[in-house]
Amino acid sequence: MISLNSVNKVYPTRSGPVHVLKDVNLTVDSGERIGILGRNGAGKSTMIRLISGAELPTSGRIDCDMSVSWPLAFGGAFQGSLTGYDNLRFICRVYGVDPDDKVAFVEEFSELGIYLREPVKTYSSGMRARLAFAISMVIEFDCFLIDEIVAVGDARFHEKCHHELFEKRGDRAMIIVSHDATYIRDHCTRATVLANGTLHHHASMDEAFEFYHQSTAVAA
Repeated sequence: MISLNSVNKVYPTRSGPVHVLKDVNLTVDSGERIGILGRNGAGKSTMIRLISGAELPTSGRIDCDMSVSWPLAFGGAFQGSLTGYDNLRFICRVYGVDPDDKVAFVEEFSELGIYLREPVKTYSSGMRARLAFAISMVIEFDCFLIDEIVAVGDARFHEKCHHELFEKRGDRAMIIVSHDATYIRDHCTRATVLANGTLHHHASMDEAFEFYHQSTAVAA
């Protein structure tokens, strides 16, 4: 289970503190797929970073008794001077996974070819995303964090990513944040809405979508 209890996140700015998340409460059980809807700038990525442990809340508590991925397709944690291959080996060792039998999968899935053995700082954003997604699939997390879009590249590669994550790992918990209600409906079993820093829970997916559309219409 993942539990967020009265979580607040405040960022200092030149214009004063900005309260991005306000007393957020959320519980995610094993195998559950939670969708968090919100406009751009609502704080969705901030919540994902807090759950992943990349940032700490200003106040409140986050408890996890399951392994949690980094945000999928996010390559910000790579060491740029190391090659993709060396980053793979390093990340596998951090998570206690033998890297030797994972290389072939990452080579095939990422389709980086000779660039897997080139420094990551020479990669395009798409290449970094493909490497990050491929490495995410060799670590068997209990819960995957998905920030907006996990698939990169052309339609064929999108389908490849979808099969690897949503079909082969259909029994895992997932937290998906997006501004796209259709994407949430297609991949989640429950939806909440993040608006004005507050997470709004609803009894059904339809109620959540109705609230989201009303809140975005008012904001517009």
